[in-house]
Amino acid sequence: MLETYDKILTDLSEASHLRLIKDFKSKSGKYIYIDNKKLLNLSSNNYLGFADNEEITAEFLEYAGSKYSFGSASARLLTGTLPVYNELEKLISSLLKKESALLFNSGYHANVGINSSLAGAGDVIFSDKLNHASIIDGMLLSKGKFFRYKHNDMQNLEALLKRERGNYKNAVIVSESVFSMDGDIADLEKLVELKKKYDCILVLDEAHAFGVFGQNGLGVCEKLGITSDIDLIVGTFGKAIGSMGAFAAGSKILIEYLINKARSFIFSTALPPINIAFSKWIIENKLPHTYEARMKMLALGNSLGSESHIIPVIVGENDKTVQLSKILYQNGYFTLPIRPPTVPNGTSRLRLSLTTDIETKDLETLVKLLKTLNIKDPR
Repeated sequence: MLETYDKILTDLSEASHLRLIKDFKSKSGKYIYIDNKKLLNLSSNNYLGFADNEEITAEFLEYAGSKYSFGSASARLLTGTLPVYNELEKLISSLLKKESALLFNSGYHANVGINSSLAGAGDVIFSDKLNHASIIDGMLLSKGKFFRYKHNDMQNLEALLKRERGNYKNAVIVSESVFSMDGDIADLEKLVELKKKYDCILVLDEAHAFGVFGQNGLGVCEKLGITSDIDLIVGTFGKAIGSMGAFAAGSKILIEYLINKARSFIFSTALPPINIAFSKWIIENKLPHTYEARMKMLALGNSLGSESHIIPVIVGENDKTVQLSKILYQNGYFTLPIRPPTVPNGTSRLRLSLTTDIETKDLETLVKLLKTLNIKDPR
């Protein structure tokens, strides 16, 4: 029987599609060390540099002392809730001006739990074609029907709403704000208009925007001043915040519903209190001082043709993308090839993730290499 799986792995390898776990020696700031080679890390979600920062870690541990344990040993609905969990949820709901918030173990847990539970039999979800796999998996687990509209195409979405909305009881529109593989930003104001016009719940995944966009780092919704118009805002602590976990923030009714229906929340052991405390500490003490660095990072992304700090270099074929990754590796850049099913067939790419300590001069050689290899500039 194992021969079947071995054949699948062989086929993946021959198609330049096999994934392998990388063994790193260490990470320090914007650099990563592998095989005794120092590389500029362009594959990290550590946008603000909080993760793996020895000074920040030492400062937090001095603050935390022995107040927080390294394990919860229980789901939240059993004995897995301590005051710090409630404090972080209240902090998030207060910042986003929502009635309530709920912590999840990761963005994947959040999206799977939300999208599998909000739509029951007789309900429908309308999802952007390029939404994250966690959103897709949640919809597949739901008992509702779902439709995927063309990426960021509001005319296509409205056409689907006109055709289908009246056939279902409850309707959900779900989108990312900053799309994780393309770096572009959803037309949030139009999404708000459509959700009101067609009586839908609007769920927005701000995973790659929370901690980056907005005056206070609360996301694209804050930047646009439309936080109150989003029914459920999802964000993560494992990217810009440099910690672990995720949250959903919305009305008291929606949050209580998720507590009772989101299986990824109900049946998961809670994150360790030390992680919850670290997320809260970062948001309260470090995030408020990042505005200038965040704006500089976004300006660099804009100068490379992106709407955000994520810049795709679309190559197309798997083998060519893998080869380009190797060439950049030899020239001091660590950037991994992104291939289907993470991205659509024929759009394999390198995904350049900027962090606040990366400067224009760090990327000069990379841009020259892309031109020499007849690869278009980023975007």
